[in-house]
Amino acid sequence: MANYSLQDIKDLREKTGAGMLDVKKALEEAEGDADKALEIIRVKGLKGVGKREGRSASDGLVAAHVGPTADGEGQTGVLVEVNSETDFVAKNQSFISLAERVLAAAVATGARDADALTSAEYEGTTVQGFVDETAATLGERIVVRRVARVAGEHVEVYLHKVNKDLPPQVGVLVATDAAGAAVARDIATHIAAYSPQYVTRDEVPAETVENERKIAEETARNEGKPEGALAKIVEGRLNGFFKEAVLLDQPFAKDPKKSVGQVLAEVGGSLSAFVRFRVGA
Repeated sequence: MANYSLQDIKDLREKTGAGMLDVKKALEEAEGDADKALEIIRVKGLKGVGKREGRSASDGLVAAHVGPTADGEGQTGVLVEVNSETDFVAKNQSFISLAERVLAAAVATGARDADALTSAEYEGTTVQGFVDETAATLGERIVVRRVARVAGEHVEVYLHKVNKDLPPQVGVLVATDAAGAAVARDIATHIAAYSPQYVTRDEVPAETVENERKIAEETARNEGKPEGALAKIVEGRLNGFFKEAVLLDQPFAKDPKKSVGQVLAEVGGSLSAFVRFRVGA
């Protein structure tokens, strides 16, 4: 006779994300001892870490933290993306808790890229160490994909759920001056929706601008546009590229008659940096 209940199975599945059959086998081997069954699942999971290396991890979540700068005169924002193989694990509390721990490590260590973060020492082990431990329990490949930091007088964070049943999968940090804080939230939601690549035109690499210019000119010639009108047409299309790629040039989501730059100017503010993550993108 089984020495565990359906509730025991349910509880262990929620903790580990493991399949029904694996949970039942672990409980049977542990003679109904839930803690021992959890350990069995973790041990088996650790043995499978190497086998999972080649598997795709394109689900997961983003998490963010905003706190004061070291001198107390501004704010620093940190954004991390942690990936899992499936959305089933992405919404598991163990995975969410792991992501919160990864974020805390990013804040504490000052790591600026995923390699630096995963190799960093935190709470007596490396970040990769406790990631692997959770991966063993959950039975999926887990990857700390990226981390980013921005700083300014004010840092706004916006996290967006693309599915109400899952944790946030789009994250945005925006750094502004004190005046820009008045519209920072609206700009952060705009960035989440419109995915700009640069803050200003000056940030666009010269080779990218030149390539867009060549494409615009070739397209206009292929369309049979008059030679005398080419320069104006090319500049118009190049401006169209800037309106898609450059944040301050983009039509503002809440009022497309204005650009994001104009919205900032109306409050006397400025924006120095932003970062946007979308899980798997």
